[in-house]
Amino acid sequence: MRQFFKHYVQTFKNIAANSSILTTLILSVFMYSFFYPTAYQAQQAQALPIIIVDEEQSAATSAIIGQVSKSPNVEIKAVTGNFAEAQSMIRRQQADGILLLPSNLSNSIRRGEAGGIGLYLSAANFLKTKQIGLGLAASIEQALAEQAEKFGNVSHFSPALSIHQIPLFNTLSGYGSYIFPAVAPLIIHQTIVLGLCMLLADYREQHRWKPTTAEFWAIFAAIMTIGCLGCFYLFGFTFWLYDYPRGGNFAGMLIAVPIFIGCVIGLAMLLASFLDIPERAGHVIVFTSIPLFLLSGTAWPHAAMPVWLQLFGEFLPSTQGIQMFIQLNQMGVPTHLVVPKLIYLSVFGAICLSWAFYRLKLKPQ
Repeated sequence: MRQFFKHYVQTFKNIAANSSILTTLILSVFMYSFFYPTAYQAQQAQALPIIIVDEEQSAATSAIIGQVSKSPNVEIKAVTGNFAEAQSMIRRQQADGILLLPSNLSNSIRRGEAGGIGLYLSAANFLKTKQIGLGLAASIEQALAEQAEKFGNVSHFSPALSIHQIPLFNTLSGYGSYIFPAVAPLIIHQTIVLGLCMLLADYREQHRWKPTTAEFWAIFAAIMTIGCLGCFYLFGFTFWLYDYPRGGNFAGMLIAVPIFIGCVIGLAMLLASFLDIPERAGHVIVFTSIPLFLLSGTAWPHAAMPVWLQLFGEFLPSTQGIQMFIQLNQMGVPTHLVVPKLIYLSVFGAICLSWAFYRLKLKPQ
């Protein structure tokens, strides 16, 4: 036990002595905790440029334009009566959408006819498209309701019942609240893989390293401490600071964190046993970070992927960790629902640790 604590403390000293490893394992978590959330602090796109094509130029269309101008989601770049001109501005990327108010709009409202108003959105950026649609829908609905009231005595027209969106987990429907809780586990995953691979590869390169059992588990415990504290910092302080959904199942999160970190450490130690120099760890990170996130099902749903790609994504511990922590932290699911993920991560980590122990201690390269 004395040897264990000696190597445990020595691991922290070695990490502190190497600026690259210190920055990767510890300081980068603090940097990312501010870098990512700050980029998405606005949560939703605002003042997106649109063009209004007013063919009728009546009191009704003026009322609609007035309501649209009050929406914080959109900014009216131009009002024209020529649809071709508006299309040309979209092609030149001077706006992201066109609101068409046709020449027979007032008559359509008076007769209670469905349709009439046209909304044309650029599909170049789906987030912008969504915000423009939301901004215009509310404004148009209100303006049409006011116009329809004027003809209520001569028509049976009545506006459709409003549909109110009530998000269950991301209450602000913000991009930051959606993306950072998914990125946070991957940040921990990649910093541990990169930092621990660099540390062990440096040992093997300089000292022809063959760890004792106590040293092997002391390194495991030291990185476990760093990884768990990093998770608690991101899931606790950072989520609180930027008011992201959090604390859904606090007890479940406390159970899941050490299991996830242990799995990642096992994977990193196994990868390190194949590396000849510390710099090789950077090569691994460069070509894995984006694919790991894409395969997690966050940026693109698994249901829209080919079956073989779904299976490969589910095989990765990063995918299991990202989905599990979103369920626990944001959705507040009961712990028993993530038990299959916990078992998978435990088994995956145990296999990686056993293999790494064999390669590093019993059969060093």
